[in-house]
Amino acid sequence: MRRGLFVPIVAALGFAFLYAPIISLVVFSFNANRLVTVWSGFSLDAYSELFADPKMIDAAVLSLQIAFISASIALVLGTLAAVALVRFRRFRGKTLMQGMVSAPLVMPDVITGLSLLLLFVSMQAMFGWPNGRGMLTIILAHSTFCTAYVTVVVQSRLFDLDLSLEEAAMDLGATPVRVFFDVTLPMIAPALISAWLLSFTLSLDDLVIASFVSGPGSSTLPMVIFSKVRLGVSPDVNALATIIIAVVALGVVTATLLQMRRPKPTHS
Repeated sequence: MRRGLFVPIVAALGFAFLYAPIISLVVFSFNANRLVTVWSGFSLDAYSELFADPKMIDAAVLSLQIAFISASIALVLGTLAAVALVRFRRFRGKTLMQGMVSAPLVMPDVITGLSLLLLFVSMQAMFGWPNGRGMLTIILAHSTFCTAYVTVVVQSRLFDLDLSLEEAAMDLGATPVRVFFDVTLPMIAPALISAWLLSFTLSLDDLVIASFVSGPGSSTLPMVIFSKVRLGVSPDVNALATIIIAVVALGVVTATLLQMRRPKPTHS
Protein backbone atom coordinates (compact mmCIF):
# COMPACT_ATOMS: atom_id res chain seq x y z
CA MET A 1 0.00 0.00 0.00
CA ARG A 2 2.78 2.40 0.87
CA ARG A 3 4.60 1.48 -2.31
CA GLY A 4 1.44 2.08 -4.31
CA LEU A 5 0.99 5.58 -2.88
CA PHE A 6 4.61 6.62 -3.37
CA VAL A 7 4.38 7.33 -7.10
CA PRO A 8 1.11 9.36 -6.94
CA ILE A 9 2.42 11.43 -4.03
CA VAL A 10 5.72 12.19 -5.75
CA ALA A 11 3.90 13.02 -8.98
CA ALA A 12 1.51 15.34 -7.14
CA LEU A 13 4.38 17.13 -5.43
CA GLY A 14 6.20 17.48 -8.73
CA PHE A 15 3.19 18.94 -10.51
CA ALA A 16 2.50 21.24 -7.57
CA PHE A 17 6.09 22.50 -7.69
CA LEU A 18 5.77 23.22 -11.41
CA TYR A 19 2.25 24.61 -11.67
CA ALA A 20 1.46 26.16 -8.28
CA PRO A 21 3.41 29.36 -9.11
CA ILE A 22 1.65 29.60 -12.48
CA ILE A 23 -1.76 29.17 -10.88
CA SER A 24 -0.88 31.79 -8.26
CA LEU A 25 0.19 34.20 -11.02
CA VAL A 26 -3.10 33.71 -12.89
CA VAL A 27 -5.17 34.19 -9.75
CA PHE A 28 -3.40 37.37 -8.69
CA SER A 29 -3.77 38.83 -12.18
CA PHE A 30 -7.41 39.40 -11.19
CA ASN A 31 -6.46 41.03 -7.89
CA ALA A 32 -7.91 44.45 -7.07
CA ASN A 33 -4.88 45.36 -4.95
CA ARG A 34 -1.75 46.90 -6.42
CA LEU A 35 0.26 44.56 -4.22
CA VAL A 36 0.38 41.25 -6.05
CA THR A 37 0.79 39.27 -2.84
CA VAL A 38 -2.26 40.70 -1.03
CA TRP A 39 -5.68 39.61 -2.25
CA SER A 40 -8.30 42.36 -2.05
CA GLY A 41 -11.03 41.10 -4.34
CA PHE A 42 -11.72 40.32 -7.98
CA SER A 43 -10.93 43.02 -10.54
CA LEU A 44 -9.98 43.43 -14.21
CA ASP A 45 -8.04 46.64 -13.60
CA ALA A 46 -4.74 44.93 -14.38
CA TYR A 47 -5.92 44.00 -17.87
CA SER A 48 -7.24 47.50 -18.49
CA GLU A 49 -3.90 48.91 -17.39
CA LEU A 50 -2.06 46.46 -19.63
CA PHE A 51 -3.96 47.36 -22.81
CA ALA A 52 -3.63 51.06 -21.97
CA ASP A 53 0.17 50.82 -21.78
CA PRO A 54 1.54 51.74 -25.24
CA LYS A 55 5.09 50.74 -24.29
CA MET A 56 4.02 47.19 -23.48
CA ILE A 57 1.85 46.89 -26.61
CA ASP A 58 4.60 48.22 -28.87
CA ALA A 59 7.11 45.82 -27.34
CA ALA A 60 4.75 42.89 -27.85
CA VAL A 61 4.18 43.79 -31.51
CA LEU A 62 7.91 44.24 -32.07
CA SER A 63 8.69 40.87 -30.46
CA LEU A 64 6.10 39.10 -32.62
CA GLN A 65 7.49 40.68 -35.78
CA ILE A 66 11.07 39.79 -34.88
CA ALA A 67 10.11 36.23 -33.92
CA PHE A 68 8.17 35.67 -37.16
CA ILE A 69 10.91 37.01 -39.43
CA SER A 70 13.74 35.33 -37.51
CA ALA A 71 11.99 31.96 -37.47
CA SER A 72 11.30 32.16 -41.21
CA ILE A 73 14.91 33.05 -42.05
CA ALA A 74 16.24 30.35 -39.73
CA LEU A 75 13.89 27.79 -41.29
CA VAL A 76 15.29 28.40 -44.79
CA LEU A 77 18.93 28.48 -43.72
CA GLY A 78 18.62 25.58 -41.30
CA THR A 79 16.84 23.38 -43.84
CA LEU A 80 19.52 24.02 -46.46
CA ALA A 81 22.24 23.27 -43.91
CA ALA A 82 20.53 20.04 -42.85
CA VAL A 83 20.16 18.88 -46.46
CA ALA A 84 23.83 19.60 -47.12
CA LEU A 85 24.95 17.68 -44.03
CA VAL A 86 22.73 14.65 -44.66
CA ARG A 87 22.49 14.32 -48.42
CA PHE A 88 26.08 15.25 -49.30
CA ARG A 89 28.06 12.60 -47.49
CA ARG A 90 31.54 13.93 -48.19
CA PHE A 91 32.63 17.47 -48.92
CA ARG A 92 35.49 19.64 -47.76
CA GLY A 93 34.69 21.42 -44.53
CA LYS A 94 31.79 19.19 -43.51
CA THR A 95 33.23 18.54 -40.05
CA LEU A 96 33.82 22.26 -39.53
CA MET A 97 30.28 23.03 -40.68
CA GLN A 98 28.84 20.42 -38.32
CA GLY A 99 30.76 21.95 -35.44
CA MET A 100 29.66 25.48 -36.34
CA VAL A 101 26.04 24.33 -36.45
CA SER A 102 26.27 22.68 -33.04
CA ALA A 103 28.22 25.49 -31.34
CA PRO A 104 25.25 27.87 -30.76
CA LEU A 105 23.38 25.06 -29.01
CA VAL A 106 25.91 24.85 -26.19
CA MET A 107 27.28 28.40 -26.25
CA PRO A 108 26.17 30.58 -23.31
CA ASP A 109 23.81 33.37 -24.35
CA VAL A 110 26.12 35.97 -22.84
CA ILE A 111 29.01 34.87 -25.07
CA THR A 112 26.76 34.74 -28.14
CA GLY A 113 25.29 38.17 -27.48
CA LEU A 114 28.68 39.76 -26.80
CA SER A 115 30.27 38.25 -29.91
CA LEU A 116 27.38 39.40 -32.11
CA LEU A 117 27.57 42.89 -30.61
CA LEU A 118 31.28 43.11 -31.43
CA LEU A 119 30.55 41.79 -34.94
CA PHE A 120 27.89 44.42 -35.62
CA VAL A 121 30.09 47.21 -34.26
CA SER A 122 33.00 46.10 -36.45
CA MET A 123 30.78 45.78 -39.53
CA GLN A 124 29.37 49.25 -38.97
CA ALA A 125 32.89 50.69 -38.66
CA MET A 126 34.13 48.97 -41.84
CA PHE A 127 31.08 48.92 -44.11
CA GLY A 128 28.60 51.30 -42.51
CA TRP A 129 26.09 48.46 -42.19
CA PRO A 130 24.10 47.76 -40.14
CA ASN A 131 23.55 51.41 -39.31
CA GLY A 132 23.14 51.31 -35.57
CA ARG A 133 21.44 48.65 -33.51
CA GLY A 134 17.73 47.97 -33.59
CA MET A 135 15.20 45.59 -35.07
CA LEU A 136 17.53 44.51 -37.89
CA THR A 137 20.38 43.50 -35.61
CA ILE A 138 18.00 41.60 -33.32
CA ILE A 139 16.62 39.69 -36.33
CA LEU A 140 20.12 38.84 -37.52
CA ALA A 141 21.13 37.68 -34.04
CA HIS A 142 18.03 35.57 -33.49
CA SER A 143 18.26 34.05 -36.96
CA THR A 144 21.84 33.03 -36.19
CA PHE A 145 21.16 30.90 -33.13
CA CYS A 146 17.73 29.70 -34.29
CA THR A 147 19.31 28.30 -37.46
CA ALA A 148 21.21 25.79 -35.33
CA TYR A 149 18.00 24.47 -33.77
CA VAL A 150 16.28 24.20 -37.14
CA THR A 151 19.25 22.31 -38.55
CA VAL A 152 19.21 19.75 -35.75
CA VAL A 153 15.44 19.16 -35.99
CA VAL A 154 15.37 18.84 -39.79
CA GLN A 155 18.57 16.82 -39.85
CA SER A 156 17.10 14.19 -37.52
CA ARG A 157 14.06 13.86 -39.81
CA LEU A 158 16.17 13.55 -42.94
CA PHE A 159 18.18 10.74 -41.39
CA ASP A 160 14.98 8.66 -41.03
CA LEU A 161 13.65 9.52 -44.49
CA ASP A 162 13.16 6.70 -46.99
CA LEU A 163 15.52 7.46 -49.88
CA SER A 164 13.74 5.03 -52.19
CA LEU A 165 10.95 7.56 -52.75
CA GLU A 166 13.39 10.20 -53.94
CA GLU A 167 15.23 7.69 -56.08
CA ALA A 168 11.97 6.56 -57.65
CA ALA A 169 11.07 10.15 -58.53
CA MET A 170 14.46 10.68 -60.17
CA ASP A 171 14.10 7.41 -62.09
CA LEU A 172 10.85 8.80 -63.49
CA GLY A 173 12.70 11.82 -64.85
CA ALA A 174 12.36 14.39 -62.07
CA THR A 175 15.26 16.76 -61.51
CA PRO A 176 16.90 16.97 -58.06
CA VAL A 177 15.28 20.37 -57.48
CA ARG A 178 11.85 19.00 -58.45
CA VAL A 179 12.37 15.99 -56.18
CA PHE A 180 13.27 18.28 -53.27
CA PHE A 181 10.16 20.45 -53.60
CA ASP A 182 7.66 17.73 -54.62
CA VAL A 183 8.87 14.76 -52.56
CA THR A 184 11.31 15.72 -49.82
CA LEU A 185 9.65 18.87 -48.48
CA PRO A 186 6.15 17.31 -48.10
CA MET A 187 7.63 14.37 -46.19
CA ILE A 188 9.60 16.56 -43.79
CA ALA A 189 6.80 19.13 -43.40
CA PRO A 190 6.04 18.15 -39.76
CA ALA A 191 9.70 18.67 -38.88
CA LEU A 192 9.70 22.03 -40.66
CA ILE A 193 6.62 23.17 -38.72
CA SER A 194 8.14 21.99 -35.44
CA ALA A 195 11.43 23.73 -36.21
CA TRP A 196 9.67 26.98 -37.11
CA LEU A 197 7.57 26.94 -33.94
CA LEU A 198 10.65 26.19 -31.84
CA SER A 199 12.53 29.08 -33.44
CA PHE A 200 9.55 31.39 -33.00
CA THR A 201 9.36 30.52 -29.30
CA LEU A 202 13.10 30.91 -28.72
CA SER A 203 13.14 34.30 -30.43
CA LEU A 204 10.05 35.52 -28.59
CA ASP A 205 11.50 34.38 -25.27
CA ASP A 206 15.06 35.68 -25.70
CA LEU A 207 16.28 38.35 -23.32
CA VAL A 208 20.06 38.12 -23.01
CA ILE A 209 21.07 38.23 -26.68
CA ALA A 210 18.48 40.90 -27.52
CA SER A 211 19.81 43.05 -24.68
CA PHE A 212 23.26 43.07 -26.29
CA VAL A 213 22.24 43.78 -29.90
CA SER A 214 19.26 46.11 -29.39
CA GLY A 215 19.30 49.88 -29.37
CA PRO A 216 17.07 52.79 -28.37
CA GLY A 217 13.47 52.28 -29.42
CA SER A 218 13.87 48.54 -30.05
CA SER A 219 13.07 47.01 -26.68
CA THR A 220 11.47 43.60 -27.01
CA LEU A 221 8.75 42.31 -24.71
CA PRO A 222 11.09 40.28 -22.45
CA MET A 223 13.29 43.36 -22.05
CA VAL A 224 10.34 45.54 -21.06
CA ILE A 225 9.04 42.92 -18.62
CA PHE A 226 12.49 42.51 -17.07
CA SER A 227 12.86 46.26 -16.59
CA LYS A 228 9.45 46.42 -14.89
CA VAL A 229 10.04 43.37 -12.69
CA ARG A 230 13.30 44.82 -11.37
CA LEU A 231 11.20 47.43 -9.57
CA GLY A 232 8.73 44.82 -8.32
CA VAL A 233 6.09 42.66 -9.92
CA SER A 234 3.13 44.75 -11.05
CA PRO A 235 -0.41 43.52 -11.78
CA ASP A 236 -0.14 44.28 -15.51
CA VAL A 237 2.81 41.88 -15.77
CA ASN A 238 0.66 39.18 -14.20
CA ALA A 239 -2.10 39.99 -16.68
CA LEU A 240 0.29 39.74 -19.62
CA ALA A 241 1.65 36.42 -18.38
CA THR A 242 -1.91 35.12 -17.97
CA ILE A 243 -2.75 36.04 -21.56
CA ILE A 244 0.38 34.27 -22.82
CA ILE A 245 -0.48 31.19 -20.75
CA ALA A 246 -4.02 31.20 -22.17
CA VAL A 247 -2.75 31.41 -25.75
CA VAL A 248 -0.28 28.57 -25.20
CA ALA A 249 -2.91 26.44 -23.46
CA LEU A 250 -5.35 27.05 -26.32
CA GLY A 251 -2.72 25.93 -28.83
CA VAL A 252 -1.94 22.79 -26.85
CA VAL A 253 -5.62 21.88 -26.48
CA THR A 254 -6.25 22.48 -30.19
CA ALA A 255 -3.28 20.34 -31.20
CA THR A 256 -4.40 17.57 -28.85
CA LEU A 257 -7.94 17.58 -30.24
CA LEU A 258 -6.67 17.47 -33.82
CA GLN A 259 -4.36 14.61 -32.90
CA MET A 260 -7.24 12.68 -31.29
CA ARG A 261 -9.46 13.17 -34.36
CA ARG A 262 -6.78 11.88 -36.74
CA PRO A 263 -7.73 8.40 -37.95
CA LYS A 264 -5.52 5.67 -36.56
CA PRO A 265 -3.56 3.64 -39.12
CA THR A 266 -4.97 0.20 -39.76
CA HIS A 267 -2.67 -2.78 -39.69
CA SER A 268 -3.31 -5.41 -42.31
